[in-house]
Amino acid sequence: MTSLTKPEVTGFFDEATNTVTFLVKDPASSACAIVDSVLDFDYSSGRTDTKSADAVIAYVQDKGLTVEWILETHVHADHLSAAPYIQQRIGGKIGIGDRITVVQNTFGKIFNEGTEFQRDGSQFDKLFQEGDRFTIGGLTGHVLHTPGHTPACLTYVVGDAAFVGDTLFMPDFGTARCDFPGGSAETLYASIQKILTLPDETRIFVGHDYKAPGRETYSWETTVAEQKACNVHVGGRSQEEFVAMREARDKTLAMPKLIIPSLQVNMRAGQMPPADKEGKTFLKVPVNGL
Repeated sequence: MTSLTKPEVTGFFDEATNTVTFLVKDPASSACAIVDSVLDFDYSSGRTDTKSADAVIAYVQDKGLTVEWILETHVHADHLSAAPYIQQRIGGKIGIGDRITVVQNTFGKIFNEGTEFQRDGSQFDKLFQEGDRFTIGGLTGHVLHTPGHTPACLTYVVGDAAFVGDTLFMPDFGTARCDFPGGSAETLYASIQKILTLPDETRIFVGHDYKAPGRETYSWETTVAEQKACNVHVGGRSQEEFVAMREARDKTLAMPKLIIPSLQVNMRAGQMPPADKEGKTFLKVPVNGL
């Protein structure tokens, strides 16, 4: 068994969107990274709030930590990112996968963004590719490109911890949907197999939890070994069986409640669309566009 560094991981659960934001700390220093932050958004009023992000910021400040990275596993469709707000308050570089350009091209057209919307990923500080390495203090992390849910999905592996975003959920809940533009069940299956080649003892931290039937508490930490043995969507299924199951299941799912604001904001690295000449900000609703 290979001895892997064990980063300190703290989860912050947002029940409104079932999202987990992770703080990943180097045990030998004050350096940390934040993965998949949340900006609260009330769709009915169009108002944002920073309660979820402020909880993470307060933790960082209370512990005297230094934020080196604010990482996104993908362009989320179910919550807005608080990355620029956190960056303004406590620093850190904002990173995402380099296939963000594919997502920006796709949704730039759907939301009729025009030529002023840059589709080169320049809104982010770092665009990661498969195999890239990064540091959090004395920790070295590396990047796996794990598309399928979206074209730009990444898994960040830091020591014995893997942050998989929406690619895998807890073993009793299964896997991510693949029916958004650019998604692919075949690709997701291959990405999951890549994650499952990590050492069995690798801790897997999932981006959401919905409490599978029969489970009373929210959970977001599992292992590669547990996923291999118990994942209700993957275990014992061939690629063909998985694709048939995943595509049939996706047809029964409603669109996420916050998909329209989330995509417009998150493809901009958490920034709102540019304000008009009166300083007002608007989000678009593409009728029959999704």
